[in-house]
Amino acid sequence: MPEYSKRLGHIHPEQFQAAFTRLQLGQFIEAEPVPFGMFGQNVFLTSTQGKFVLRGAPHYPWQFPTEQFFVDQLHTRTHAPVPFPYLFEPSTDIFGWSFVIMPRMPGLQLHHKLAAARLAYKDRFEIAQALARMLVEVHKLGSETEGKFDPDTGAIKPFEKTYLEWVVENIHDKVSDSQGYNDHTTQSDLVWIESVLTGCQPFSTPTCFPCAVLGDYGEHNVSVLRNGSEWQISGVFDLMTAHFGDGQADLAVQVRNYLKSDERLAHAFVDEYLRLRGRPAGFVEQQKLHMLDRMLSFWRHWQKNQGYIPGEPPGLSFEQYARSSVEFWDRYSRT
Repeated sequence: MPEYSKRLGHIHPEQFQAAFTRLQLGQFIEAEPVPFGMFGQNVFLTSTQGKFVLRGAPHYPWQFPTEQFFVDQLHTRTHAPVPFPYLFEPSTDIFGWSFVIMPRMPGLQLHHKLAAARLAYKDRFEIAQALARMLVEVHKLGSETEGKFDPDTGAIKPFEKTYLEWVVENIHDKVSDSQGYNDHTTQSDLVWIESVLTGCQPFSTPTCFPCAVLGDYGEHNVSVLRNGSEWQISGVFDLMTAHFGDGQADLAVQVRNYLKSDERLAHAFVDEYLRLRGRPAGFVEQQKLHMLDRMLSFWRHWQKNQGYIPGEPPGLSFEQYARSSVEFWDRYSRT
């Protein structure tokens, strides 16, 4: 009985068939481990009805209901290519945990490092622009209120504070959590973090209506296809952190990823997004806030799980880790 990931454990073919039978998806043919991703929640499946992804062992009870809500909304109200139908089975009798089966999206997944490495720079540049265009499409999904999906009510539960106040509160929570894991988050780090927050205060109100914020948007959570001479995003997935708020927050994760490899791609991504959406007042300050928030998410995760950042020098402070990514946005200051 193969083990497809540490998280999912050993799964017998009869269990896959039971899941397909439950959801009326045909006869099981084969299963393949997914060779990328951090958490090992997914398995590629093939049945007589097509190619699918099984997603199991949720991190939280609300993970799959939240993802299902945003997949349904994006499918219905935008042209974003999401894995619809997202078939959620809450019972645990087959695997010992609830699960989802959804269509496997076509195209190349850039989270697969070998696949991405084969692409020429021109392809990577055009994909960065396509990624921006798809983000604009995702942000067409608007809401009357900022908030998160509440599985108990099946509706969006508004934040008790403004969106950016909620982001600042999250920043302080992440700092506190990181300090609780070890002594790597220093007093000097705290002073620098507060200086960034102070610089963002004059622009503490978003200048756009609430829209979908995916929270972890980037090349690692999409698939791409070349359509003639043009690269297009063929799949958008992993929507656990989706909510409604300031959509521009979704620039941060992929900008950070591009900065680790090629800053030109970061500019291609941001420039195409701003060309289509425009640049509101306070853009730079708000992007610094969002980047600080995302960098603290990464920092907290690695301090909790390993006590250091893989691939970074030992003894690195948070300011040393995050400063260049936060200050990247100064390049977009008006002169």
